[in-house]
Amino acid sequence: MLWTASQVLRKFSTSSNYYQNKLKLAIIGQSVFGQEVYSNLRKQGHKVVGVFTVPDKDGKADPLAVAAEKDRTPVFKFPRWRVKGKPIPEVVDAYKAVGAELNVLPFCSQFIPMNIIDNPRHGSIIYHPSLLPLHRGASAINWTLIHGDKKAGFTVFWADDGLDTGPILLQRECAVEPTDTVDTLYNRFLFPEGIKAMVESVQLIADGKAPRVPQTEEGASYEGIQKKSNAKVNLAQPAEAVHNWIRGHDKVPGAWTVIDGQAVTLYGSSMLGGLLPAGQPLEIAGAPQPGLVTKNGLVLYGTDGKALLVKNLQFDDGKMIPASKYFSSGESSSVELTADEEKMAEEIRDIWKGILSNVPAVEDTTDFFKSGAASMDVVRLVEEVKQKCAGVQLQNEDVYMATTFQDFIQMFVRKLRGEDQEEELVIDYATKEVNNMTVKMPTQCFINGKFEDAENGKRYDTINPTDGSVICKVSYASVGDVDRAVAAAKEAYDNGPWGKMNPRDRGSLLYKLADLMEEHQEELATIESIDSGAVYTLALKTHVGMSIQTFRYFAGWCDKIHGKTIPINQARPNRNLTFTKREPLGVCAIIIPWNYPLMMLAWKSAACLAAGNTLVLKPAQVTPLTALKFAELSAKAGIPKGVINILPGSGGMVGQRLCDHPDIRKLGFTGSTPIGKQIMKSCALSNLKKVSLELGGKSPLIIFSDCDMDKAVRMGMSSVYFNKGENCIAAGRLFVEESIHDEFISRVVEELKKMKIGDPLDRSTDHGPQNHKAHMDKLLEYCEVGLKEGATLVYGGKQVDRPGFFMEPTVFTHVEDHMFIAKEESFGPVMVVSKFKDGDVDGVLQRANATEYGLASGVFTRDINKAMYVSERLEAGTVFINTYNKTDVASPFGGFKQSGFGKDLGEDALLEYLKTKAVTVEY
Repeated sequence: MLWTASQVLRKFSTSSNYYQNKLKLAIIGQSVFGQEVYSNLRKQGHKVVGVFTVPDKDGKADPLAVAAEKDRTPVFKFPRWRVKGKPIPEVVDAYKAVGAELNVLPFCSQFIPMNIIDNPRHGSIIYHPSLLPLHRGASAINWTLIHGDKKAGFTVFWADDGLDTGPILLQRECAVEPTDTVDTLYNRFLFPEGIKAMVESVQLIADGKAPRVPQTEEGASYEGIQKKSNAKVNLAQPAEAVHNWIRGHDKVPGAWTVIDGQAVTLYGSSMLGGLLPAGQPLEIAGAPQPGLVTKNGLVLYGTDGKALLVKNLQFDDGKMIPASKYFSSGESSSVELTADEEKMAEEIRDIWKGILSNVPAVEDTTDFFKSGAASMDVVRLVEEVKQKCAGVQLQNEDVYMATTFQDFIQMFVRKLRGEDQEEELVIDYATKEVNNMTVKMPTQCFINGKFEDAENGKRYDTINPTDGSVICKVSYASVGDVDRAVAAAKEAYDNGPWGKMNPRDRGSLLYKLADLMEEHQEELATIESIDSGAVYTLALKTHVGMSIQTFRYFAGWCDKIHGKTIPINQARPNRNLTFTKREPLGVCAIIIPWNYPLMMLAWKSAACLAAGNTLVLKPAQVTPLTALKFAELSAKAGIPKGVINILPGSGGMVGQRLCDHPDIRKLGFTGSTPIGKQIMKSCALSNLKKVSLELGGKSPLIIFSDCDMDKAVRMGMSSVYFNKGENCIAAGRLFVEESIHDEFISRVVEELKKMKIGDPLDRSTDHGPQNHKAHMDKLLEYCEVGLKEGATLVYGGKQVDRPGFFMEPTVFTHVEDHMFIAKEESFGPVMVVSKFKDGDVDGVLQRANATEYGLASGVFTRDINKAMYVSERLEAGTVFINTYNKTDVASPFGGFKQSGFGKDLGEDALLEYLKTKAVTVEY
């Protein structure tokens, strides 16, 4: 059945589609699924006359809306279609105006009135993730697993009045595997095949061939969305039923039971067969017999005597542990073989002999690859061993990591016993109910793949700048912790899988990490808001959004790093080949600032990891939480232990030790110029380690009288007040041409009066709190100095009278070149404005360049010749023309002069974390 469907679809994707009937469509829905359906229908030649989706959430449009708006397709974002059961007239009128011939509803979650459903000539079709009539309702996929169905699938049906009972147009089905979860079913089948089926259904309608098969009531069911209170597992039933209940509730809402008087949620269920490993009994309320805590997890028994294995347990406080660690039992490291294991080893020796036919005898020291084996022999070895010993999870990579027969057998036996499994990540979370969600924040150092307390046991408070309250206590790393982290990173680089990994596989892990960051983007943005004061909508779009983009960008670079061949002068009669190789540096240290805690981490660590290095990263002491959450996600993505290490703590202790450490080969730093100078000195004296520095700035923005004033005001304000002014490329000084100066200032002040200052989690807030109290105090002092030197305070300059560290957006005018605020960076919401004479282009350029900083700059003018003239003469690493703050992951970023050297982002960033080796061969 699936083969036939793909063949039909293939016809649609060839040139024959020009001869098929096409329809005018209205797409009603949301999500990436809706976006893909929309895009594929347009590719097939159908005309989408309107997209009806949901309003933007936290300033972010739904993916379907994003795609449609890019194509300039009319987009309507209705929060609802009816009120008190009655259609909203203006919504209905807007819909009817597009003139659709068919409504297509991919995963539509809104209740659509029947006068909309029935309005088009061909009516409406809708996708449903179930083989109707089974499992009608929003939790259909979950109930497929809970009921233990052997088949899953989806239905495209003719929409009815919201009860999922309309005639069936098309169905597709797949087998349900014993290990399937909601995610695997969706990713493997429901998503990709569902998109194809929606396209096929539309074409069947266009060609007049679409069936309408009435749904039978036989076998029909409707199960509501499960709540946590209803998800308690009944252990007094067969093992498979318990397994199905747990996997059907996996992730949301989570199946739970009572152990030792407390509710415990069960995750990662699988059926068990064969002999069970030894373990420690555990009484569980309502179970037919005690469970068993083993090295592999928690074994539960059904009423039929069969067993299942649960991998992870989560307690009410949010803490999750490997089930195998319930009693904190240790694991045996013995590799002594039993009699049965000896017998298996000899059978595997015969497999080796069959492959290595040129070797007289396979000894314990026989090396698989030195004996002539190739990559296809690896596949053969793995598959033959798996066939001989069913149930052993063996991968090709295991052979590369254990190349001698003796090592291979030890690895095999550990897998057979379950001893090879990575320890589940144990996390001491600080849990907080905030922003309509539960955020779970790791609070310990992350060293060698584990969260653990600092060596000295010290912890410190991290503060919420919105109200000055303590968020949680975080480990305060010591010099000993730095040494352990560097040792772990060096071991991971020298001997771990990271250095031996195929670059494409390394890229796959970074892509997976980016996907996990996207999955947790709301949680990451919330943590960023409460820890750094970033406005939530900005945190979601920039702090987190650009971090995800950065990892995806550099993941794509992993398998594209290479050298080149060089034609050198031949010393005849010899012939020579010279080529270069790009190689990673080794262990790298990264020290990041507090203004963009996650994004600065991403800008540096993504390039570092893509190049093949390992890293030890120190987040800013005042904003450690998103870095520690990132560490958790990196472990879940499968990044090998020791590759990423995160150490919260002080710059004077942790940062200094990273500079001095002899095993670190590169240090990347973003921060102030004075600290950058000290870092460079320490790195030189220690082992002459490579350094890249992104330091302070006093970026000039020149606004000419021939500018687009509306844009200059809007972007000029953004250049200063973006992210509360805590922005390395913020315009530190604006030069405004004399003839428009007063108008510009007047309009800026007018806009500032409209700016809402408040809770960064409030979606309507424009301006959140400064990062921490010490910085707030420095900003107030900065303004006091400006006033004393004679600058005119036009607006702001004070702390807002409310709890927390809120600074009024501030404007200074009549700023002379000699003044402190004309030369020094505020790193806050302070606009420093100076006039320049009309037409004095060279004069204002001289003033703009009269600074030891050179990070960024900007110019606003409608005259492109003037813009290019100015951009060529501005001494800055970035020049913005008629825009500002427009950075991109593919564009290199870094400064000149005392703003530092080296680049973040783009291809140039990779070069910061690579070394070039030249090889010359004579032949």
